[in-house]
Amino acid sequence: MAERTQAGGAYFSREAIGERLGGFIYGTIVVISSVVAGAKVYPADTWHVALFVVITTCVFWLAHVYAHSLAESVSHDEHLSFAELRRIARREASIIEAGVPSVGALLLGAVGLLSENTAVWLAVALGLGVLTVQGFLFARVERLGPLSTVAVVAANLSLGVLLIALKLLVSHH
Repeated sequence: MAERTQAGGAYFSREAIGERLGGFIYGTIVVISSVVAGAKVYPADTWHVALFVVITTCVFWLAHVYAHSLAESVSHDEHLSFAELRRIARREASIIEAGVPSVGALLLGAVGLLSENTAVWLAVALGLGVLTVQGFLFARVERLGPLSTVAVVAANLSLGVLLIALKLLVSHH
């Protein structure tokens, strides 16, 4: 019987949480990287930055679905059914879902509710927030102690902070 973990009042299998968590972490890193790159290419146009982030995450999602589908087919030595392809696509959708908060911030800048600069920095900050939550979720599912939890959250955040440092380095040249 699969072990089940409570998250937000609902119960999920460890396998389901693990599969989605990996996609969320990867997706968040892709999103922060895309925000940084998009802000460099479109410094005064958060609409284009948001579109850049959405397209980039969709491309990475498609690549993951394709790669995992081929791997699944080979590892099971059989053709992949449409149902299995849909399952893989849903599981990997966490890559796209990870970008929703950041894209929302960018769209607030695109419609003029935030300045472009504020929208970009809020998008990055929300990405860091998502990485923080993911670290805590992982620690909770793994039943880690306080020190290990801090280490996991710090590892997640260090990836995000590295991307911010790269943004600062790139935007000053």
